Amino acid sequence: MTVRYDKSGARATITIDDPERRNPMTAEAMAGLLDSTSRATDDPEVRVIVYTGAGDKAFSAGGDLSGSFVDDPVGLHRARGALADLFRAMRRTGKPMVARVNGHAIAGGFGLAAACDITICADDARLGTTEVKVGLWPMMISAVLVRVMPPKAALELMLTGRLIDAEEARRLGAVTRVVPRDRLDAVVDEVVDSLLALSPAALLIGRDSFYAMAEAGFDTALDLLQAGLTEISMTDDAAEGVAAFLEKRDPDWTGR
Repeated sequence: MTVRYDKSGARATITIDDPERRNPMTAEAMAGLLDSTSRATDDPEVRVIVYTGAGDKAFSAGGDLSGSFVDDPVGLHRARGALADLFRAMRRTGKPMVARVNGHAIAGGFGLAAACDITICADDARLGTTEVKVGLWPMMISAVLVRVMPPKAALELMLTGRLIDAEEARRLGAVTRVVPRDRLDAVVDEVVDSLLALSPAALLIGRDSFYAMAEAGFDTALDLLQAGLTEISMTDDAAEGVAAFLEKRDPDWTGR
């Protein structure tokens, strides 16, 4: 199986498991990522989703150029749509997503890492969009990259195929945190634990409001956020959080 799904408590970990080939985004892998994302989304026990790659060389080296990638471009059109469907599903999951970038994240792998809400990257990883070097273009990941980094910076990477180090990716906004490789798992665990300590209802409504606002004009965004504030104030978690604050105790979240 190209994609492995593991669940530990309220954390689901989705791993591209093909380290010998640097975890390519094959049609099978994209379908597996989509299925695993749907599985985590539908599981009420799962509250945080972590994406990573197997081994210590690559998060994902991007699309699989072997086989019929260019030999049967029309035949694979629908299969390639799994990546677009994956990005849609990730945006709509309602649960925080963390990328554990354990190595190079190239092309589609770069898009997957950047599509997560929080992207934690090993300091020796390299990232970029190299499609132009083989006569292609980073089509679907463009929708992700242009929303997390300055458009002109994203375009420069796409035009040149230049790889960047993790720190430059952080400065451009595609990566949240850069950590020493030997600290990667500890930092990912710390971030996941911090998310699990928060109200699931607040994270769901707040995250959805953030992405809706980011796609809207200024006045519409303010209307959406005002409605979101009313919506979140009506949750049981909001009542519990305020009561716990006033009573100086830890809140007991129900996710409602």
